[in-house]
Amino acid sequence: MTDEVAMPWVVARLRGAGCVFAEDEAQLLAQAAASPEDLLAMVARRAGGEPLEQVLGWAELAGLQILVSPGVFVPRRRSELLVREAVALTGPDAVVVDMCCGSGAVGAALAHAVGPIELYAADIDPVAVACAHRNLDALGAHVYQGDLFAALPAALRGRVDVLVVNAPYVPTDQLGLLPPEARVHEPRVALDGGIDGIEIQRRVAQDAPDWLVPGGHLLIETSERQAPLTVAAFTENGLSSRVSTSDDLDATVVIGRRQRT
Repeated sequence: MTDEVAMPWVVARLRGAGCVFAEDEAQLLAQAAASPEDLLAMVARRAGGEPLEQVLGWAELAGLQILVSPGVFVPRRRSELLVREAVALTGPDAVVVDMCCGSGAVGAALAHAVGPIELYAADIDPVAVACAHRNLDALGAHVYQGDLFAALPAALRGRVDVLVVNAPYVPTDQLGLLPPEARVHEPRVALDGGIDGIEIQRRVAQDAPDWLVPGGHLLIETSERQAPLTVAAFTENGLSSRVSTSDDLDATVVIGRRQRT
């Protein structure tokens, strides 16, 4: 591969396009390409601003390679905190819902870490749902398309042990500040969190108690700045809450618990 397409040229092309880790990216692209022509096409896509993960066809999360299709939200490493906190609360055979699942990355990582669970995933974007099927079907998960809880089977109401949510939390007026990779190549529905960024989080918190078992948990990825708003949404709907943060991952997760009655 690299004999026919000079790697220094690939690195230079990527660096010229603004790729900070051009050498590493060039190596990953060369390993993924099926032919010199394929590599040239992949380099052109990356140099044109497409996220590396969408060009490669996968992203890494919690040690797993998650399949990522063009036009699907790219899993970020910060979501490893969401996975870590969910793993600590999930036992074998638990009923788990990965809501706003995107590629299904969080649900897949949770299933691999915990072992057999009854896993459900849902997203409003049909492109994301198709990608989630690719990552979750082999795990025996059930994947649905629809708007939040409306996507789920009614029989799940009151049965969910752990509900993990990576809903969009970028305030609408800040979307223009996102890097072009996200702004142009990822769906707006996976990024736009409304006026203050937690519009969808509020909707989830409002309905979550009806779907959780007594003592069940809701975990939502958010930002450090928005965490107080997320906590308030939990409190308003009767969920106790705590905040988990990771400086290394630049990540914040709010964890709520439905009270036992």
